[in-house]
Amino acid sequence: MAITTFTEENTSPLPPKRIFKASIVDSHNLIPKLMPQAIKSIEVQGDGGAGSIKTINFPDGGNFKSIKYRVDELNKEAYTYKYTLIEGDGLVDNLEKITYDVKFEQSADGGSISKVTSSYYTVGDFKLKEEEIKAGKEKVLAMFKAVEAYLLQNPEAYA
Repeated sequence: MAITTFTEENTSPLPPKRIFKASIVDSHNLIPKLMPQAIKSIEVQGDGGAGSIKTINFPDGGNFKSIKYRVDELNKEAYTYKYTLIEGDGLVDNLEKITYDVKFEQSADGGSISKVTSSYYTVGDFKLKEEEIKAGKEKVLAMFKAVEAYLLQNPEAYA
C-alpha cells in the first residue's frame, strides 16, 4: 500500500465560523440547494458528528451514482473536520480509501484560510492519475466557491 498526499489552500473574505458552518456543518442541506446540477442529495446517518455516515447522491446520467464517507472528527470550535471516503463510485478497485483533513483558520484581513489535506491509500503498485485528482479538487473548489458566493450575497445566513 502506498499513500499519496496533497494539500490545497484557499482563501475567503468570510470569517472561518461562517464558511465552516455553511460548507461543513450544514453542507447536507445547503450544497444540494446551491448545486443541484452536481449534488442531488446528501443523506446523514447519525448526528453529523464523529461516527456519522454521509451519502452523497449525484444526479442521474453522471459519471458517479453515489459516494459514502465516515465523519472521523468534527470540531466546531477549532473549525476542523476529518472524514474518510469508504464506499462508492469515487473509490476505484485499486484505491482502498481516501482521507480528508479540513481546517479553517482566521486570516489577518478578517477572512479565512482553508487547508485541505487529502491522502489516497492505494493497493499494491497502483499509481493515481494526476488528471483524476485534479478533477476532484476542481469539484471541491467549485462547491467551496458556491457556498462563499451564497454567503457573500446573504450576509445574515450562518451568521
